[in-house]
Amino acid sequence: MKSITRLSALALFLSPTAAFAQQVADPQGSGPIVAALAWLQGTLLGNVATAVAVMAVAAVGFMMLTGRLNWRFGATVIIGVFILFGAGTIVAGIQSAAGG
Repeated sequence: MKSITRLSALALFLSPTAAFAQQVADPQGSGPIVAALAWLQGTLLGNVATAVAVMAVAAVGFMMLTGRLNWRFGATVIIGVFILFGAGTIVAGIQSAAGG
């Protein structure tokens, strides 16, 4: 009987419940800072940055193919581009894993 009670308690504990997340407004006076960060994010993830990243990866790949570039440095550049463009997804994954 105790195992059934424990099992039902565990099932209740693991069942999904409504998240009581609240939207937190930006602090008063932070408008210019938020706008500057939004501009920076748009610049780093916009069309121009995407085109530059594609050309950089292509150049690094060509140099690695012809033996003019260290493979370790080339892999570092390519991984850096993945981290830059995947930053939003990475942060969202960390937040969901942390329960935030």
